Amino acid sequence: MSRKWIGALTILALAALLIPTTSIFAPKDVKKAPQTTNFSAKREHTLKMATLQNDMKATAMLCASECSKDFQKLMSTGMGSKETAEGKIEHMMHEHMHMNYISWISGNRSVNRGSIPKMEGGKTEVYVHEAKAQVARGAKYESPAFTTKDGSRYMVLGVPDSKHAGIGVVGVIKQDIVQSVEKHQLRNLRLVPYPAEGNYKIESVKPNSTTDTTVRTGEDNGNASHYHVRDVVVHFAKDLTPADLERVKRDINAESVKRIGDTYVFRSRNMETDQLIPYFKQSWSTEYTEPHYLYMTNEKSSTIVPNDSLYSEYQWNLPSIETEKGWDVSKGSDQVIIAVLDTGVQSNHPDLKGKIIKGTNIVDESAEPDDDVGHGTHVSGIIGATVNNGEGVAGLSWYNKIMPVKVLDSSGAGSTYSVAQGIIWAVDHGAKVINMSLGNYAQADFLHDAIKYAYDHDVVMIAASGNDNTDRPGYPAAYPEVFAVAATDSNKEKASFSNYGDYIDVAAPGDNIASTYPGSQYAALSGTSMASPHVAALAGLIRSVNPELSNVEVMELMRKTSIDLGAKGKDDYFGYGEIDIDKALQAASKFGGALQTYPDQVKRRLERIMTKYER
Repeated sequence: MSRKWIGALTILALAALLIPTTSIFAPKDVKKAPQTTNFSAKREHTLKMATLQNDMKATAMLCASECSKDFQKLMSTGMGSKETAEGKIEHMMHEHMHMNYISWISGNRSVNRGSIPKMEGGKTEVYVHEAKAQVARGAKYESPAFTTKDGSRYMVLGVPDSKHAGIGVVGVIKQDIVQSVEKHQLRNLRLVPYPAEGNYKIESVKPNSTTDTTVRTGEDNGNASHYHVRDVVVHFAKDLTPADLERVKRDINAESVKRIGDTYVFRSRNMETDQLIPYFKQSWSTEYTEPHYLYMTNEKSSTIVPNDSLYSEYQWNLPSIETEKGWDVSKGSDQVIIAVLDTGVQSNHPDLKGKIIKGTNIVDESAEPDDDVGHGTHVSGIIGATVNNGEGVAGLSWYNKIMPVKVLDSSGAGSTYSVAQGIIWAVDHGAKVINMSLGNYAQADFLHDAIKYAYDHDVVMIAASGNDNTDRPGYPAAYPEVFAVAATDSNKEKASFSNYGDYIDVAAPGDNIASTYPGSQYAALSGTSMASPHVAALAGLIRSVNPELSNVEVMELMRKTSIDLGAKGKDDYFGYGEIDIDKALQAASKFGGALQTYPDQVKRRLERIMTKYER
């Protein structure tokens, strides 16, 4: 990214490091000018670290808030006999595995279940004692966060009964989710080299080449792509005969061969990619031969106000894009499926029950598409966490079903093969919208073929632009068939980490977004990964209210109805602007066809796509 600072601005840059970032979950009334994107590496790192700390702090707040509401629910059922109280506590602890210890207090009587984790100096017991004393006086209690010898993070929470004096619940809450968010966001915001050099036999390269570039810091990720060091992707000009395939396998000493249509992914036991590519180009007639690139997660009328317990206090993002008003037009349809190509999903999360349909695991075909990272569950919750169930968060769609397609492994990375295969699987199984909160800086014809397949089958594809604050085109977002999304914060400014460029279509909230997380919990994450599902959900809502619209028409409608931010008209930071749910759904409900309403826009879009095809 550009770092052309003039000397006079150096002092301003240093001063800017002292300016606090946006308050957690707090929208501002004052509209400011767009943030400059021309950061120094140090300034960018500082801003990303501030975002990381905000996400961790917000996640801790979500954890404490949701547990407080769970304790209130527990008390509202009444204690009854000791056996009844024990059963209710055990059920809650089974549903919420992060609750290590619960004590239900009523005067001098108490029912205790679970164990109190040990901390040096008996500090945990001191916190528990203080919590019980506070609850007995009718006051709420929250201890400071503390860490035990095994490295786990805990807090002690005391919640009094709001209706009956002397009654309350005290719990010891495990908050490893905060550490999980820290680890995840260090990678998602590219604050550390990701993926690690040598992991899974991966090399870091300059985009669309095999020229090595060493990734030593998170900043280096903005100028690097990654590929499997002994893999090559080959699209043959004509079908291979069985004899041809056997010859190839012998020549390259093949360890494995995968195939989609006429395209193969070969892995050699001893030849590296920079040897494999010349072999195929010289020995065979091919349409393209390329590295097997790796893609990674790219982790802000009458209205309906949901009763979800965390909504009003923490979800600034939905009101900011007029979601509540939009629900008066459409809440979605279970006939319109939104596929989430990601790390999988916790399908039995209390806030996602009934919203998840059968998906697939491309990484391990023998396993369910379970989420072993957290990213996919968070993305899915933004789209479709159950609304108005009195629990957790609200998604943008009430009724659209979510199809989990696990294309990223436990490290949060997946190859072009897995992403391409995931796209084709989702299309073949009925997805009308595909969200891809993932990407890299290398174009891959192999992946582009799958994207063209989905596009030709009338699927709307949405992708995150990336989190490196660079104008380098990120893929798949920059393919013309894909709708590219940048991130905004609660001030309607460009999120400091968000990528930008002339390929951006729109922007959506992506800073400090509260959503579902594995372990039946909730977390706040920042990234264009969080912005993209806002747009995917909107596409699903549009296709619900007007199923006759084509994918081109849906995309043009989302551009046309966005709220202009930054420079007048389309710009590199916000595209056509930030999405407006109400405006888009109102237009979709009255929309007779983009070819009549927006002929110039559709024509330009089609011309752009045809130009890319001809290349």
